[in-house]
Amino acid sequence: MVAAADIYTKDDHLVIAKETVLTDKIITRLKFYSVLELSIYSMSGKKGTDSFPEQATYYEKIKQRESFKRFHMAYQNTVLQLKSSLDEIPTSPQEVNTDHLLKEATDIIANSGSTIELFDMLHCMRNYDDATYIHSLNVAIICNIIGRWLHFSKKDLEVITLCGLLHDIGKLTIPSQIITKPSKLTSEEFSTVKTHTTRGYQILKSCSLDPRIKHAALMHHERCDGTGYPYGFYSDQIDPFAKLVSIADVYDAMTCARVYRGPLCPFEVIHLFETEGYTKYDPKYIITFLEGIVQTYIHNTVQLNNGMVGEIILINKLELSRPTIKIGDDYINLMKHRDLQIVSLA
Repeated sequence: MVAAADIYTKDDHLVIAKETVLTDKIITRLKFYSVLELSIYSMSGKKGTDSFPEQATYYEKIKQRESFKRFHMAYQNTVLQLKSSLDEIPTSPQEVNTDHLLKEATDIIANSGSTIELFDMLHCMRNYDDATYIHSLNVAIICNIIGRWLHFSKKDLEVITLCGLLHDIGKLTIPSQIITKPSKLTSEEFSTVKTHTTRGYQILKSCSLDPRIKHAALMHHERCDGTGYPYGFYSDQIDPFAKLVSIADVYDAMTCARVYRGPLCPFEVIHLFETEGYTKYDPKYIITFLEGIVQTYIHNTVQLNNGMVGEIILINKLELSRPTIKIGDDYINLMKHRDLQIVSLA
């Protein structure tokens, strides 16, 4: 089979070019970028549409658990309450009710189990219509977890959780048809979306909030190497809490499903962070985050790109995305087997 058209990610990154033959290696690349359907034609010239067969995934199994069903119901209720609270902020002259917002987020955290269970639950949340609200809650929860890994004080934990809840408040002033558009944004639409950082700051700047909350709304798309927006700030110009929010923001965006793609495997995301993260994100935060994330997956079952399934038994600190896997009686150190990689949690 041959690709009938160029395949791009939403941010216009070319995955494969038209006329590419779909070898096993190319199909693995497509799965890496969560391309589950594409137009193809066979060598005989017949065009059609084909999709990759999928077995029950790790997250589909989680969805069958009673604990997830309880979490899902509580989570949906929290999102509805959060939607009501956040919708009032851009148009209301009143102060932000931080106590109410915090309760909505921390109740979810308090009623969850371990860190791994909480991350598993978050990966299973796939409501596209309220993506801004769900994403804000997810980022708040992830920020809270990272803050605990960094041994934040109670006050700082509250502030970083609020940073996550309010970081995308500016998106509520952008037309919903742009925010929820399933296809590639035009240059003009993407420029509009990028204004959510300054819009958010304008909404919050007159409120009596901790300045770090306002800065998180403004700077969570800034990067330490100066490649971010809206101002292209470098590391020492970016608020420390905004740096932390940026990591949680990107991680949630990549590991949760979107209308234009499925969720990426956490180890694929960890690899992407290792590839470019140490220059774009604060080392203190990104290292703590990645080490914390991979520790939650020890003893989890994973599938490799060659189809083999095994158990993670050891994390390699020099390359966190390449742990040692036990498959039957064999131990495979992925640092020494560069042709192998984790493609899914099984």
